[in-house]
Amino acid sequence: MKVKIKFPFFVCILLSCTSLSCVNSSKSMIPIRYVGSYRRDFNDLNDLHLGEAKKIGITPLNSRHAVKEAIRKMVKIESNDYLTVQKLNYSIPYLVPEAASLLEDIAEAFCDTLANHNAPEYKVKITSLTRTKEDVRNLKKRNYNATENSAHMFGTTFDISWSKYIKVNPKDTLKLGDDVLKRALASVLRSMRRNKRCYVKHERRQGCFHITARDK
Repeated sequence: MKVKIKFPFFVCILLSCTSLSCVNSSKSMIPIRYVGSYRRDFNDLNDLHLGEAKKIGITPLNSRHAVKEAIRKMVKIESNDYLTVQKLNYSIPYLVPEAASLLEDIAEAFCDTLANHNAPEYKVKITSLTRTKEDVRNLKKRNYNATENSAHMFGTTFDISWSKYIKVNPKDTLKLGDDVLKRALASVLRSMRRNKRCYVKHERRQGCFHITARDK
């Protein structure tokens, strides 16, 4: 005589998930933490950014008309598997090689950090790159906090949003809050800064990390 075993409802659900390989059933996400202070850890003032920019950067361009010659010595920054360049209104998508290499390393390390925590895939968003003097003047009309003495004019400096990220797979049901992703990005930037790869300023109002590459 066969005995028919009746499982509780919640056990049935658990068994079904196991047999169907439910999302994240085998790999639980490891919490992403950041022990520190964004304001204190990323408080490199403009003088530091500017000093390094003048050392390894290009001569500031007066306007977009002078861009063609300068970009021969620069690297074009385009959206790829690790980062997305948003529409740029006040900058051009170019950086000097040192800054381009730094940006690539930051973006890849951010993705690796998420992977190491079994987290969904996200890309960082680049909000500003190299500015001409004309760009800086036009930006200042819109943003009174913008400085005319900007490190962005030397091709060494870029901004990465800490409030907006791009989800790689929209079908992935697990979503991370911007605060969690900011922790992952901050961890990468702190490591890069400690290794003297860059200077970083946490821009609270602009919602970005302002980053300048350093001479190796």
